[in-house]
Amino acid sequence: MREAVKKMSDFVRQRRRRLQIWAIAVLAITAGLGAQSLWPQLRILQGDGQALPVWTVLFVFGAALFCEYMDSSLGMGYGTILTPVLLLAGFAPLQIVPCVLLSEFITGLSAAVLHHHDGNVDLLRDREVRSTAILLLLLSGVGASAAVFLAVSISKAVLTVIISIIILAAGIITLATTNRQLRYRRSHIIAIGAVAAFNKGLSGGGYGPLVTSGQVVSGLSPKKAVGITSLAESLTCIIGLTAYLLAGKSVNWALAVPLTAGAILSVPMATLTVKCLSEKVMRACVGLTTCALGIYALLKLL
Repeated sequence: MREAVKKMSDFVRQRRRRLQIWAIAVLAITAGLGAQSLWPQLRILQGDGQALPVWTVLFVFGAALFCEYMDSSLGMGYGTILTPVLLLAGFAPLQIVPCVLLSEFITGLSAAVLHHHDGNVDLLRDREVRSTAILLLLLSGVGASAAVFLAVSISKAVLTVIISIIILAAGIITLATTNRQLRYRRSHIIAIGAVAAFNKGLSGGGYGPLVTSGQVVSGLSPKKAVGITSLAESLTCIIGLTAYLLAGKSVNWALAVPLTAGAILSVPMATLTVKCLSEKVMRACVGLTTCALGIYALLKLL
């Protein structure tokens, strides 16, 4: 009993200390980003020869902070929500894609490390977790490569409908099995991982909802699924970013810096949130969010 009380006390202290550091970092970076926009001659946030307005920089920072918090907490939502928001803010797709890929690579890797540190997933000693992560990492490269060759012959609208239905179905199954312990099935991981990686390579989104809910449906706990998804999506993003750079494109640092700063600052609080939530609540959250994103993807086609 005394040991349990001590552990709880240590956790409360850790949470308070992390919250204080996080708040100071958010305030400092917000002030710094504002200063860079007010004094463009410093040339740190120059992109395409022109600095972004101060309110645009702060908006990008805040949007990335919110979207990545959701993504690192539930394993989905960053690119799916942030990309259309940035489009509405006036950025061009060719500006957005490499910046989102860069920020997702950095934050995904950071989230995987912190999920491991906080005990949400054991990426080193858990054999089930390790084999699932390796499968998804391999499928990331294969799926993205296949998408390049097949993108020309497949209707994107038809594929989007199919993927959206799969996402919605995975969300419904996750909710329907909230109170059941599912048996781990590697075959399901392979199927879901291949479809998700292909969709990521073809359309740039939809990876998190498919992979996270797919792992839960395949028998993994939601906490493990979120940690594994962070690691797998990080590799998928660096593959996509490398291909983009090899094609002669460049990163707009005026957008990438506030985007990455906002995203990475959300990670410590997101992994702590996962640590605090019960498995049942996590599964319900994953199921509801997956269903919402599946419906959102279908509505975008109308």
